Amino acid sequence: MSDVGYIRVSSEYQNTERQLDEVKLDKIFTDKTSGVDTQRPQLQAMLEYVREGDVIHVHSIDRLARNLKDLNQLVEDLNAKGISIHFHKENLIFTNNEDPIKKLMFQLLGSFAEFERSLIRERQREGIAKAKQAGKYKGRRKTIDSSVIIEAMSKEGASYRKTAKALNISLSTVQRVMKEYKHLKL
Repeated sequence: MSDVGYIRVSSEYQNTERQLDEVKLDKIFTDKTSGVDTQRPQLQAMLEYVREGDVIHVHSIDRLARNLKDLNQLVEDLNAKGISIHFHKENLIFTNNEDPIKKLMFQLLGSFAEFERSLIRERQREGIAKAKQAGKYKGRRKTIDSSVIIEAMSKEGASYRKTAKALNISLSTVQRVMKEYKHLKL
């Protein structure tokens, strides 16, 4: 039986120190990415690591998942394997035998986390729209120059998928660049 910590912040620049700083843990998994889906590298590593009898410690419900469906699925799957989850901020511990009041509290708090995420996205869209009107919005910075993608696509046997994988970028990025430069004969 081990005490396992899961820590998540939304960006590379955020500090993780305030989460679980006073909890004695045997192993810690830390993600620095959005909590929108459950395909986070360290979350997946933790799910593979934990065993029956282990306790997963999470600072708060919204650190584990930002939508109620994923949150419920994670907790149910872990509890079914005999793994407990302790949410410290809410002071809730979930095991396989829950009382209805605790489950209701969990559902309500999970709903608030999902609601908060939707408010953040709404404010973000409004801010971007205002910045566009003012001519200040330039969009996200490119992480790779288009010429690198075009050069990779010009190689013998290159495909959109192979290029995306080789350059560690998304398939849609390759498709967008190639559509933009479709006049080039590769």
